[in-house]
Amino acid sequence: MVKIRLRRMGAKKAPFYRIIVADSRYPRDGRFIDEIGYYDPMKEPKQIVVDADKAKQWIANGAQPTDTVKDLLKKNGVM
Repeated sequence: MVKIRLRRMGAKKAPFYRIIVADSRYPRDGRFIDEIGYYDPMKEPKQIVVDADKAKQWIANGAQPTDTVKDLLKKNGVM
């Protein structure tokens, strides 16, 4: 199953996330299929950048966003 989820990056106590499309069997920070954006919770206001066309295309092809990513996509107006 293909999922749209967050991949944690950044230093200890300074998280930065990339929004990726990956097979659900791959590890959280491991192999992925496509990168569609990023999320930076440390900035004020929180920064969310998403390629809306890619996100819509992956969802149309059956990729399931995780709960957190679904909320981020709604805030960004993709869903």
